[in-house]
Amino acid sequence: QVQLVESGGGLVQPGGSLRLSCAASASIFGIYTTGWYRLAPGKQRESVAVLSSGGSTNYADSVKGRFTISRDNAKSTMYLQMNSLKPEDTAVYYCNLVPPANWGQGTQVTVSS
Repeated sequence: QVQLVESGGGLVQPGGSLRLSCAASASIFGIYTTGWYRLAPGKQRESVAVLSSGGSTNYADSVKGRFTISRDNAKSTMYLQMNSLKPEDTAVYYCNLVPPANWGQGTQVTVSS
């Protein structure tokens, strides 16, 4: 079973940037569709960005133009570059397959002044 480990979260001021990383225990990113999800307090988990095995991307309307999903197949790592962060982006961020399988521990992103 492939394990996915998220990292790179933290506390950032509004307008700031963060880059999240998702390290996989096997080479999956060029084979399966994968994505980033987030879970904010009091809300349901939502899909933020999707990256197909062929390289096409799709984003939630709330992050279009601000977030960029990418991958490095050689490093078995997927990334989420987050710019122009807003307080409403505060959440625990997870990477997973699409549709999702088992969830990892996620990485906390807090946007606050």
